[in-house]
Amino acid sequence: MTKTMNKVSPDYNLLHDVKDGKLSETTSDAFLMGGDKDLPPLLPDRSPYCVAFDGPNDPNLPHNYSIFKKILITTAVGLSTFTLGLGSAMFASAIEDLKRIYDIGTSVAALGTSLFIIGFAAGPVIFGPSSEVFGRKPVMVVSSFAYVCFEFGTAAAKDLQTIMICRFFAGFLGSAPVVVSAAIMVDITKAKARGIGMACFGSLLFGSVMIGPILAGFIVKNQNLGWRWVSYISGISGSVALVFNVFTLDETHHPVLLARKAELLRRQTSNWGIYALHEEVSLDMKNIVVNRIFKPIILLFTEPIVFLISLYNSFIYGILYSFLTVIPLIFEGRYGWSRGVGELPYLSMLLGVLSGTLINILYEIQNNNKLEQTGTKPAPEMRLPPVKIGAVTFVIGIFWLGWTGDYPQHVHWIVPVIGAFFIGNGLMLIFLPTMTYLIDCYLPVAATALAGLTFIRSGFGAAFPLFTQQMFSNLTIKWASTLLGCLGVLIIPVPFFFGKYGAYVRSKSKHALH
Repeated sequence: MTKTMNKVSPDYNLLHDVKDGKLSETTSDAFLMGGDKDLPPLLPDRSPYCVAFDGPNDPNLPHNYSIFKKILITTAVGLSTFTLGLGSAMFASAIEDLKRIYDIGTSVAALGTSLFIIGFAAGPVIFGPSSEVFGRKPVMVVSSFAYVCFEFGTAAAKDLQTIMICRFFAGFLGSAPVVVSAAIMVDITKAKARGIGMACFGSLLFGSVMIGPILAGFIVKNQNLGWRWVSYISGISGSVALVFNVFTLDETHHPVLLARKAELLRRQTSNWGIYALHEEVSLDMKNIVVNRIFKPIILLFTEPIVFLISLYNSFIYGILYSFLTVIPLIFEGRYGWSRGVGELPYLSMLLGVLSGTLINILYEIQNNNKLEQTGTKPAPEMRLPPVKIGAVTFVIGIFWLGWTGDYPQHVHWIVPVIGAFFIGNGLMLIFLPTMTYLIDCYLPVAATALAGLTFIRSGFGAAFPLFTQQMFSNLTIKWASTLLGCLGVLIIPVPFFFGKYGAYVRSKSKHALH
């Protein structure tokens, strides 16, 4: 008996155990060609048949797309991210109406926001690997469509149970932009501009959370609209994003594009040996469960950098959603402003977010220029200087807003509004650089590290709205802010510690880059 050897597939080689062109009797019948046909002859070495991009200047490489095409793609993912942020934040303005209509407590009413954010933790576990198998565009289109359906479902719901179920699935099924939008930005930008692209992506996500309560405040205030139109507006904005995803978003995932190239070449040349490596990839549920759920949790609690950076990032995220309640408590409850007007101080926080984005971009440009001049290789710790600034401005903003906002009879309203600016500035300076630092430290397992961060971050974001209103009402605004501010002070040393000892900590890790 002779065995024909080949470099294609071990399983295929074993099956191709032939004698006089016939399969061995030991070969499973499940792998027969059928129709009394023998297995075809083995292909030669397949490596020359594997497609690739034609160098770094290949126009089909997403990095080299035209500016106009990149603008269309960025608009599509930007709208998707923006509308998702609106949907997460706008519903907080409906809490008082839900309490009155359904006779429920504050915590139960706040579940409408919390369940949506919990969906952020569960959805990316599915959408992340799905986008790597099927491509970015199909996942974005399906997610946008599901988001629109459940937002309209929330708006038309006849009972509280339907509202809560639809809110969860709007967050769960609509959460693809949380991970896929960032991945698309990485697909179309080169490494040098990646930090700038991520900063812009973050400003859209945070900016929508600031603008959402303002729009919702005026919507709920209008007797002709009411709380249901909060979800209707979210659904309408999601529909616009869906249209852009369908008609202007092109596929950007490099392996999927190569698979399409291989299919096209096979049809044009009739050479069925041409292939792409991605064609052998499949969505494995075991892989999702093990690598996307268990491994992130293990990494989260065994790696000091992952745990502390995730904790810091998650605390900031929780504060972001808690202030959806705090701002109205201060300016409507203490200063007596009407709905809608009481949410206008979010504009100050938005300006803080934009200023933080600008600082991040300027730092990235300066950092890139320095690296080019010196020819040195960037270390992950070079991402941390903006975080050091944000750690301080964030805590200053919390104390400033809390203590000045609790004395409306003595302090002019502009003073706490300025405090909100520093909170927004700190949010942006901490949130994105810590994520980028985590990616740089754990580049080979970056997806796993970010999955761990997403789990704990969504937990904080979902939990904070459940107790924020009670805490600020019972402790008073100044002392509740003091509590949060002191927690912020306790974690200020985190970026300074890793800035000095991060390289040493990484050297002791079996997962981090040394």
